[in-house]
Amino acid sequence: MTAYGPIGRLGRYTATHFRLVALAWLVVALLAVPAFAQERPRHGRLFSPEDLGVLEGPDRDAWQMPDAIMDALGIADGAAVADIGAGGGWFTVRLARRVGPNGIVYAQDLQVPMLEAIQRRVDREGLRNVRTVKGETGDPRLTPNSVDVVLIVDAYHEFSNPVGLLRHLGAALKPGGRIGVINYKKGGGGPGPDERKDEAEVVSEATAAGLSLLRKETFLPFMYFLVLGRPAQAGSH
Repeated sequence: MTAYGPIGRLGRYTATHFRLVALAWLVVALLAVPAFAQERPRHGRLFSPEDLGVLEGPDRDAWQMPDAIMDALGIADGAAVADIGAGGGWFTVRLARRVGPNGIVYAQDLQVPMLEAIQRRVDREGLRNVRTVKGETGDPRLTPNSVDVVLIVDAYHEFSNPVGLLRHLGAALKPGGRIGVINYKKGGGGPGPDERKDEAEVVSEATAAGLSLLRKETFLPFMYFLVLGRPAQAGSH
């Protein structure tokens, strides 16, 4: 005890000191959590901007078939297109290349971080025909009679007011315009999320919004593809 007393006391003091310091930091961390949680954007059922990387798989072009989708919707040079729920802009940049400098793509999303990510992407790729649009729940904030095509890819199941949104999208269509809704099939497997919406629900909500189902495309392996339009267009292609 005499030989080791001072060292032992120092050791006990040091251990006790570090335990107190660690406990103090833990208390600070726990107290900080609520404040951080309040400042952090709440996404609810919306896709989190922090997870954008999962949408950028190297094989997505193969199974998403963006060129075939744009062909089916008649998207060509000079067209005006709205990408609703555009996320990080994966489809936005492909649309922008397709419509060219004489066309325009409105990249719409509810979340500012998504729009910022899109802007960085189009700036990096030198695209000047993309306009980001901050939408609102049930309102995409598009000018009436302003777009030839609306595209909604893997975002429809996130809409909390789909009928209101579809009603506004229908008003935004030019004469002969069309809306493409592409979402993962229920029980269809593939890379999509667990939360999925049955296509019959989409058709029912489109009808309630004053739209008609023009046709279904069946070439996508994991997703259904509905083409909607104003009732006067029913039966047209």
